Amino acid sequence: MSINVGFIGAGNMGFAIIKGIVGSGLCDDVKMYAESGRICLYAYDPSNEMIARLKDYGVEPCSSENELVEKCDYVFLAVKPQQLDTVLDKTEGAFTADKVIISICAGITAEYISSKTISDAKIVLVMPNTPLLLGEGASALSRNGRVSDEEFEFVKNIFSSCGKAEVVPQDKMKEIIAVNGSSPAFIYLFAKAFIDYAEREGIDSESAKTLIAQSLIGSAKMITDSGYTVDELIKMVSSPGGTTLAGLDELYKGGFTETVTKCCESCTKRAYELSK
Repeated sequence: MSINVGFIGAGNMGFAIIKGIVGSGLCDDVKMYAESGRICLYAYDPSNEMIARLKDYGVEPCSSENELVEKCDYVFLAVKPQQLDTVLDKTEGAFTADKVIISICAGITAEYISSKTISDAKIVLVMPNTPLLLGEGASALSRNGRVSDEEFEFVKNIFSSCGKAEVVPQDKMKEIIAVNGSSPAFIYLFAKAFIDYAEREGIDSESAKTLIAQSLIGSAKMITDSGYTVDELIKMVSSPGGTTLAGLDELYKGGFTETVTKCCESCTKRAYELSK
């Protein structure tokens, strides 16, 4: 038999995960998990436009949230946190103890989802990010005690198929949001400041965009692949009396690291507010 994976919500994040599953070949090679070695994909979204773009990915549309839950072994809650209550109210009675619920709703706890579905629900919490759209996502995962090792590995492999996936403690799923879930927006703002500076100095914005983007890509690879610590990497660029140190001095004087910390704390605070 195949494994049926369904998505309630086919917006950008749900679409990105589906693209990752299909593009990675997971749909056709899951013999470790299913006798037939296949994943069958299903989706429900009230927007016909969202469903239409899934046609080329072999996704079978469902007519309601209930139909999708009944058909699927793994159910993704790929909606905004503010929409979750409405979605779960519509699926009342559909969830059973054998199904695995995967929530990508920021700030929502496994306990809350259990209270809205069934007390012994199997729940995996995931904080993904938008680079999933390009297969370069960074996803943090945790699970409650009812999810088996094999089930959790299957879900982790889905997110690994469209980027990197790391396991974090369940009680840190709100704190991790700032690190990978929201951080792309902060990084984009950082990059924009360099592009705006270049434009002001008469440098072509497209050239500046290419250079800062590649600098971010290269710097990220240095963090992951060089073997140096972040502090060592900073020191490698910072020649005594040079331009980099002059710039770093301004960042330190401006409280750059403290501002980033406050940014993360504010992000986490909002996650706790959303969970109430």
